[in-house]
Amino acid sequence: MGPGPSLVCSVTLNSALPPEQQRLYQDPRVVQRLLREVKTVAVVGLSADPQRASWFVANYLKKAGYRIIPVNPKADEILGERVYRTLADIPEPVDLVNVFRPAAECLAVAQQAVAIGARALWLQLKLVNLEAAELAGKAGLTVILDRCIKMEHGRYAGRLHLAGMNTELISARKARLT
Repeated sequence: MGPGPSLVCSVTLNSALPPEQQRLYQDPRVVQRLLREVKTVAVVGLSADPQRASWFVANYLKKAGYRIIPVNPKADEILGERVYRTLADIPEPVDLVNVFRPAAECLAVAQQAVAIGARALWLQLKLVNLEAAELAGKAGLTVILDRCIKMEHGRYAGRLHLAGMNTELISARKARLT
């Protein structure tokens, strides 16, 4: 019998970024550092609809212990938190700006993130805007592109294994972010 289809496969997240930009904007050490150090996350484009990815991700982050600040011009309260119309309206420091808006809107969000003194800009899975990334990076923000913060947190906190996901990490002990 000849070789048949393999039952073993590696589940990886494809990225629209070429390898050199993946190293720049998706470095696992940088992702892990952010997940450890960040406390306050402004979620731009957070929906009030529990069926939307932004709501699901923000709910997960809130349950994981992060302070979530919703940014949405069409809502007053999401996940029990007061909603702000823009990043500039937030009256407290923001560590990370997590973006759920179309790529074409990300440059304006990056400009706002720089203006409020955020430490990091994270464009969600399948979001790539190199102009926004370069602007934020030149202003000193750490930038992550085309990655889901929930999936990355689950990967490094040892939670994706419970769902049968291959996290590409081999270890005999559970990873710790703190």
